[in-house]
Amino acid sequence: MKRISGWLSFLAASIPLLLLIATPAQAQETAALIDLTQHPVGYLALVIFFVAYGFVAVEKAIQLRKSKPVMLAAGLIWALLGLVYAAYGKGAELEEAAKHVILDYGELMLFLVVAITYVNTMQERRVFDALRTRLLTIGLSYRQLFWMVGGLAFVFGPIIDNLTTALVMGAVVVAVGVGNYRFIVMGCIIIVVAANAGGVFSPFGDITSLMVWQKGKLQFFEFFNLFFPSLVNFLVPATLMHFSVPTGRPEATGEVRRLKAGGATVIWLFAATLATAVSFKTFLSLPPALGMMLGLGYLQMYSYLLQHIGRRRNDQDMQAFDSMREMRHVEWDTLLFFFGIIFAVSGLGVAGYLAHLSDYLYGDLGPTVANIAIGVLGAAFDNIPLMFAVLTMNPEMSSGQWMLVTLSTGVGGSLVSIGSAAGVVLMGLVRNHYTFMNHLRWAWAVALGYVASIAVHLWVNAALI
Repeated sequence: MKRISGWLSFLAASIPLLLLIATPAQAQETAALIDLTQHPVGYLALVIFFVAYGFVAVEKAIQLRKSKPVMLAAGLIWALLGLVYAAYGKGAELEEAAKHVILDYGELMLFLVVAITYVNTMQERRVFDALRTRLLTIGLSYRQLFWMVGGLAFVFGPIIDNLTTALVMGAVVVAVGVGNYRFIVMGCIIIVVAANAGGVFSPFGDITSLMVWQKGKLQFFEFFNLFFPSLVNFLVPATLMHFSVPTGRPEATGEVRRLKAGGATVIWLFAATLATAVSFKTFLSLPPALGMMLGLGYLQMYSYLLQHIGRRRNDQDMQAFDSMREMRHVEWDTLLFFFGIIFAVSGLGVAGYLAHLSDYLYGDLGPTVANIAIGVLGAAFDNIPLMFAVLTMNPEMSSGQWMLVTLSTGVGGSLVSIGSAAGVVLMGLVRNHYTFMNHLRWAWAVALGYVASIAVHLWVNAALI
């Protein structure tokens, strides 16, 4: 206890000293922000960020939820910034920067809360179970199923996001591949690749795509220019893997899962909600999150109506439909992780590090090389902080270059199993089959798909670069 008290006393005594140390970089204050890239507080902020990210990397091993270290890091970084800005009488400027980040995160969070609530509701109404039953009963071979689950993951990725797609299709692969180790491994790999690829050409398919859309860097229909590069990213590794998928066909099962009452209507309401979000952004110049909240109203009113009808008919299935209950099942660990990452990265941006990084990447290397490199980094680091860093740097780029970085960050995470949320969640779902090393054995095929997709984009969308 005395040792802890001693460290706290040392830290308290050190902070004023850190604030008073003058450096050349600190003398170069802009009208709004202070350059802390060569200041002890800036160095300390970097250390805090990378230590927190280290805890995220070993989340499974130490059983520490990923949101906890990054939330702590974000708070500490902004507290350090607050002390410096207060010492220089520039607290108002820092407050303005913090409010801007809160606005960005608020829009993202509201959008995701509605989308996740709809997905949870469809799961409760057995929409995905019915799909799995259908696939099990049509009698396809393992190789046909390999292409089927990959194709469905590519189609669902842009609609229900790549993470949820990986969960749904992963459950399908496990169900149809019982007893066939190789098929489950190959199926999981192609699901990750296809879900990430499909998530690129839609603002809803990946968090990074959503962030680019909400920032107004690309308009809704511009994302569809990435369809062919995304398709190539899926087809190249799938073709190379095809001949290693086992032959034969799985045994039929007697399991039958049907939609619950209202399941089909919820699907249409979700489609209407996405259309509303697009319309708000495209035609009314309003945040898409506001359109999503209107769509949540659709679901809430339908929930009330179905429960009312259920009570009149004494139908327990209808009465059990409760959209508010599904909202309580939102994955808050993920949403709070986004909060921590976004605020931690933006804190480093306020300190001036992202401006220096932007000068090097987009000034010295050029936007094309920089955007491709950022995609490769997505294999080692989560693509969300990378994309947020790019958006915070806000380099001057054409729409074709914004498409390139959206493509590269979206599909670059497929190079290794831990490079994307889809891969990480499947590692947890199919522990004994889908592993880091099993995915790594096919990294060469995924890498060829990555290179091919970039080449196709540079060719097909050359006029936009």
